[in-house]
Amino acid sequence: MSKALEGVRILDFTHVQSGPTCTQLLAWFGADVIKVERPGAGDATRQQLQDIPDVDSLYFTMLNHNKRSITIDTKSPKGKEVLWRLVKECDVLVENFAPGALDRMGFSWEKLHEANPKLIVASVKGFGPGRYQDCKVYENVAQCAGGSASTTGFRDGVPMVTGAQIGDSGTGLHLALGIVTALYHRTHSGVGQKVDCAMQDAVLNLCRVKLRDQQRLERGPLKEYSQFGEGVPFGDAVPRAGNDSGGGQPGRILKCKGWEHDPNAYIYFITQAAVWEPICDIIGEPGWKTDPNYATPKARLPHLNEIFTRIEAWTMKHDKFEAMDILNEYDIPCGPILSMKEIAEDEALRANGTVVEVDHPTRGKYLSVGSPIKLSNSPVEVVRSPLLGEHTEEILREVLGYDDNEVAEIEGSGACGRVTKLAAE
Repeated sequence: MSKALEGVRILDFTHVQSGPTCTQLLAWFGADVIKVERPGAGDATRQQLQDIPDVDSLYFTMLNHNKRSITIDTKSPKGKEVLWRLVKECDVLVENFAPGALDRMGFSWEKLHEANPKLIVASVKGFGPGRYQDCKVYENVAQCAGGSASTTGFRDGVPMVTGAQIGDSGTGLHLALGIVTALYHRTHSGVGQKVDCAMQDAVLNLCRVKLRDQQRLERGPLKEYSQFGEGVPFGDAVPRAGNDSGGGQPGRILKCKGWEHDPNAYIYFITQAAVWEPICDIIGEPGWKTDPNYATPKARLPHLNEIFTRIEAWTMKHDKFEAMDILNEYDIPCGPILSMKEIAEDEALRANGTVVEVDHPTRGKYLSVGSPIKLSNSPVEVVRSPLLGEHTEEILREVLGYDDNEVAEIEGSGACGRVTKLAAE
């Protein structure tokens, strides 16, 4: 079976997380991703959060699978010569430098488009055009500016960021879609284009239900929020709602058996209207099926705290997996709170490639996340991340067509660092 993006070549100027998330996804689907790194240093995450001395960190390895690494000194004349040659051989250039950095390097969109009219130039920035467009942005900043933090947490507490990397990885996923869309457009237009994705915009896209609620709030209280049932007035902005469901079906995180000593002995439980009757039977409240205070979704809204307190009394008698088995028999929406340890050890997730074991020449075996997208005719094989500069000579020869003398000249100039062969060894 062929890879979906086989034949597409990506010039990867990305680092840290947002850009590498994007290019790794494209590499998983078969694109030849050439990661450009600084000689002797490389992507900063190679050294960040290291758990083994002098070995690429998990931060780096888990974001740079299936790529090739070339080291180039972009400030040297010979290094720039190599880069321009790469520009002409690639289909897409992806970067997540600080605003204006690519222009200052001499690689403006106008010059890139002139050198290779078919080139797609894809960029991650913190903000789109406006008062903050020149600001540098990281994960938690994007979550705050995109509306996530103001709507996460409990209403009597401070705003909170989420553990999910919706700013960095979320933006990378959006950018990958933009790149694939531009590649498709090029098939009939014949020309490349710019693809921009701002982290603030990507986070807001993932928070769209809260923008929905902001507009609903202008017409009255948000009745599915817990504070409505508690009689707490709403302000003029969408409040933090704890673990309330973001949809129209009320939901909460509830304690399960063992919660006193297990911080993850919890289950998410949704009181979906379609299964209200079996919920009442399971928790021992059959009278609620006909009681006018509980029989309809609208009638239940002022009583949600009472309802979930009663449901929790039932869930606390079962561990989260027992509760899941019982509830699933009646199609009651629910889900266990799984720890990272439980996810890492889940046999089903390993079997379907969601969690993969990768062997690295200096790190040894480690677990990583596999592709969340499964294609029936283009299976994804997760290949280890490259060592720094591992493929420099290979790319100079096979992609750019340099001969022995030219490769020796480039290496001698220091444009690609001291050693390429030793990096692989």
